[in-house]
Amino acid sequence: MQGVFSDDRPRPAAADEPAVVEVLRADGQSPHVLVCEHASNFIPARHAGLGLSPADLSRHIAYDIGAAGITRRLSAMLDAPAFLSGRSRLLIDGNRPPGSSTSIPAISETTIVPGNVDVSGGERAARERDYFWPFHDALARQLDERLLTGRRTSIVAIHSFTPVFHGTRRGYEAGILSRGDSDPWAAQLVESLRADGRTVLANMPYQIEDDGDYLVPHQAEPRGLRAVIVEVRQDLVAQPEGQESWARLLARALGACRPG
Repeated sequence: MQGVFSDDRPRPAAADEPAVVEVLRADGQSPHVLVCEHASNFIPARHAGLGLSPADLSRHIAYDIGAAGITRRLSAMLDAPAFLSGRSRLLIDGNRPPGSSTSIPAISETTIVPGNVDVSGGERAARERDYFWPFHDALARQLDERLLTGRRTSIVAIHSFTPVFHGTRRGYEAGILSRGDSDPWAAQLVESLRADGRTVLANMPYQIEDDGDYLVPHQAEPRGLRAVIVEVRQDLVAQPEGQESWARLLARALGACRPG
């Protein structure tokens, strides 16, 4: 897998900045490794907020509202390793292939991102080096170490989605995404959450594709690991109590449903 090498070191985070990747419970005993690529809306000062207002940076375009809170709580409940990005998805999206049209979006939903318009090749490469690869290299080291030592391992990514997208209301509460429509583990998780009275759909609000996703095609599948992406509607998890509730629901479902 491509990564960062000694002659192309990432720029270190400043003393007053959060880490580029936050790792929780690296030695956790759970078989699940949690991933939250859209945990933060932080943009280093040198990027001048990409020309956006603080109000814009508090929206879904900058991060997945509530996802970090769910991930931290679920990590504690399961004693699971967790990897959370410390940079906004607007700088470079941690779950998009580098170089893809959505990796560094000039328009996110309907909002123009001035700092991403006509990004130079050098700036694109710098963001990959400073933000994208440190996150995925840290995750890759964890996965490879677990495989080397024979530990049972699966990947659970935590995301959230907007209640309304391009004018269309999304009435369901959550989605469980997997590659294709016939993954038995994903189907079990859907049914387990439905049994708790939740409106949960399979492969919604989108489907995993090679050109639109990075985690599953490039981290999970080459290693033969099972993986699901959990999407929860943001209005349900914008506050701590909702994050706690959904973390408990997911902990029960993951405890009851084995990847096989």
